[in-house]
Amino acid sequence: MSILKQKEVYMDIKSAKIELVRLIVGIDNPQGLAHEIDTISAQKEDFWNELVDSLKEEIRLGIQELDKGNRTDFDEFIRQVS
Repeated sequence: MSILKQKEVYMDIKSAKIELVRLIVGIDNPQGLAHEIDTISAQKEDFWNELVDSLKEEIRLGIQELDKGNRTDFDEFIRQVS
């Protein structure tokens, strides 16, 4: 994508965000505002859902090891793998 096209896309996104903020600021109903917050929050993708199952399992195992107190100092780890 060219620099010019990137700037166009950036400006379109920036303009859209400004318009969204303008619309949200105009909401006076607390329930309506809560609804919009929920809608926007639901749009965020959780990276966890994008991971393959084998990677998720490795992460779970790592967390279990940390919970058991099995830790390695980062500098020590680097010395071991170097």
